[in-house]
Amino acid sequence: MGEEFLLSMEHIRKQFPGVLALDDVSFRVRPGTVHALMGENGAGKSTLMKVLLGIYQPDEGVIRFDGKEYKQMDIRSILTQGISMIHQELTPILHMTVAENIFLGREPVRGRTGWVNHKELYQKTQDLLDALDIHVEPTVKMVELSIASMQMIEIATAISYNSKLVIMDEPTSAITEKEVDHLFKMINNLRDKGVAVIYITHKMDEVFQISDEVTVLRDGKFVGAELTSDITRLKLISMMVGRELTNFFPKEDVQISEVKLEVRDISLEGKFRNISFDVHKGEILGIAGLMGSGRTEVIESVFGIHPPDAGEILVDGKPAKIRQPMDAIKHGMGLLTENRTLSGLFLPLSVRDNMVYSNIDKYKGRFGLNFKQMDVDCEHQRKSLELKTPSLAEIVLNLSGGNQQKVLIARWLLTEPDILFLDEPTRGIDVGAKTEIHRLMIKLVQMGKAIVMVSSEMPEILGMSDRIVVMHEGEKAGELTREQATQERILQLAAGEALTI
Repeated sequence: MGEEFLLSMEHIRKQFPGVLALDDVSFRVRPGTVHALMGENGAGKSTLMKVLLGIYQPDEGVIRFDGKEYKQMDIRSILTQGISMIHQELTPILHMTVAENIFLGREPVRGRTGWVNHKELYQKTQDLLDALDIHVEPTVKMVELSIASMQMIEIATAISYNSKLVIMDEPTSAITEKEVDHLFKMINNLRDKGVAVIYITHKMDEVFQISDEVTVLRDGKFVGAELTSDITRLKLISMMVGRELTNFFPKEDVQISEVKLEVRDISLEGKFRNISFDVHKGEILGIAGLMGSGRTEVIESVFGIHPPDAGEILVDGKPAKIRQPMDAIKHGMGLLTENRTLSGLFLPLSVRDNMVYSNIDKYKGRFGLNFKQMDVDCEHQRKSLELKTPSLAEIVLNLSGGNQQKVLIARWLLTEPDILFLDEPTRGIDVGAKTEIHRLMIKLVQMGKAIVMVSSEMPEILGMSDRIVVMHEGEKAGELTREQATQERILQLAAGEALTI
């Protein structure tokens, strides 16, 4: 190519009503390198990538890719120019096959008939999956896959375009540690072939493990770009948040009192067996385990999404009959789901509408809904959670991932729950927002709430839990106190091995 940079975005500016999203941002990526793009939620990372992809047109600035200047990119042309993207939020067509999802719009056809050549389609898909060492059948429908497998198919789709630049937005947010190692091998292979990768993540360890360079944005502005080998973890955090974070997990001693929730020997055929645990007022109970161990299925079952076939649930010592989520809500429960876009948010609706969804009956009056009280309550949540949005009328789809997560938390806080199930509460959230949510969790247990937290992040499980239940293949493998818990012991139990304390 003869140019130092494959991609050069110079002095990009993008303004929305009331928000200057990008303010004179420059970003450059060399060919055959992995370039980490870092910043807190709302820093401008997603907006910058949407400008690159042609979703937004910049108000000012110049984009050069592969030696050519583009005054106006569009979504259709970026793939032909050699740019593809793996999005953080999964958007599979659930009732189509893996092959149909990967080659959507590019299906091989039979001669002049235009009919899809399914035999060739499935063979091309199989060849791609074999090359990437992804063990999924091309003919399986996406709805039958786990979220982790869906993520791997998204990655395969992006790579299938033979792009010169691949953008990966939180690619490890839903995959296991083993699959992360697999992904990194794929990235190294791409780099060896001269492909550039823009790697967006909130996981510090990944930045230092896989990237060659790192660029940091903050509040819509360019902060700096460094070789990864020349920067420390603390300096990177300081660049991202504009200050040093000295306490990643603000755990405090909280008065733990009587048992609030008891789960006794619940089972759900094909998912989990004989699970028992309890959680007290003022306590954070962590649930750990490998992907597919049944962690999410257990808390969804308690919440009534898939009621257990056997066992008993007690709230305040009294049996609670929970056959649907509304029953759980009436018993003072709230559930923050694992995937905020697939099973949590209503993306086309406003911040306010999303917040009040689970508590709409509270605002019903003789003459309709009390919108004034809605606005008062939602504005209180907006301020207390430091939610970054131009107004309560803003469409949730337009918010950053971290702020979308805060909208969901606000929804449940408006129901005034006593028991909160938090499934991956900081998934896809930057280091500053994680600390905010952890502080909120401490505040809630100080108020006497009981929290059950499922997390795949070992530091979060160790840092925030008072006790830890570990699951293995649908069974409870063991339970550890905060004092007993170490990463090695949790992994030992999660792998189904006998614990050696």
